[in-house]
Amino acid sequence: MPSPRLATYAVGGSTHYGVVADGGIVDLSARFGKEFPTLREVIAAGALTKLAEDAAKRPADHAADAVTWLPPIPSPEKIICIGVNYPDRNAEYKDGQDAPKYPSMFMRTPRSFVGHLTPLVRPRASSQLDYEGEVVLVIGKPGRHIPESAALDHIAAVTLCNEGTIRDWVRHAKFNVTQGKNFDSTGSLGPWLVPFTGEADIADIRLTTRVNGETRQDDRTSRLIFGFRYLINYVSTFTTLVPSDVIVTGTPTGAGARFDPPRYLKPGDVVEVEAENIGVLRNGVVDEAIMNLLASDGKMP
Repeated sequence: MPSPRLATYAVGGSTHYGVVADGGIVDLSARFGKEFPTLREVIAAGALTKLAEDAAKRPADHAADAVTWLPPIPSPEKIICIGVNYPDRNAEYKDGQDAPKYPSMFMRTPRSFVGHLTPLVRPRASSQLDYEGEVVLVIGKPGRHIPESAALDHIAAVTLCNEGTIRDWVRHAKFNVTQGKNFDSTGSLGPWLVPFTGEADIADIRLTTRVNGETRQDDRTSRLIFGFRYLINYVSTFTTLVPSDVIVTGTPTGAGARFDPPRYLKPGDVVEVEAENIGVLRNGVVDEAIMNLLASDGKMP
């Protein structure tokens, strides 16, 4: 039996959450919205599986093609991204250095992400929009100084990320990448949350990224330099993890910047990030100027 899939979406001008089924989407917010206004509250209560079981008894309320998909978690407190976390990614830097002793990381804002099937926006400031497919951990249980032995107990769900990057803007300063990682609508999260049931869900799954059907990234989570247990332990050393915090765990080799010449995303491209047991996160690409024109004409979803 497939794992339940819980999504946040917009329909009729309002935001909902529900379970994605073969027949469409079962609207859980209409039934549980007073108790759980968003999936953040569902996660904090440890109720993802309970609500999914309730949805399994009900017919779909919305057709999947009639909604606008949103990032599954509205405004998480923290979006923590891990850099250089696959062995071949470290080699791509060609600096002769061994794998780092500690993980590289940076923060992203919720506004820098869109949902499934919403286009990524290539900003007018740069044409160097790049893709990075990643597996995402969603925290369900709060904690600080979490030992590796207990780390997986703090995961509520998993999802996917296209951690879109503006390459020339990550080099604007000497020590940080913040600017190039936080342009509005340059990355995506989703399409849904899959409740976490155990280490086998993520320990050795295949992660791929395709651009216009061509496979650009292809690796397995078993090859991570810093595994999921360690990441939760390490991050919780300096910050308290709270329900709905997001940890984006790193991308394999094969991003567009590493080709010669580079192969950056352009309007009309379609990027698909896929992982076993999770699904496919799909986004097109548009220019910021076109996006603004559509918005002014009232044609945006």
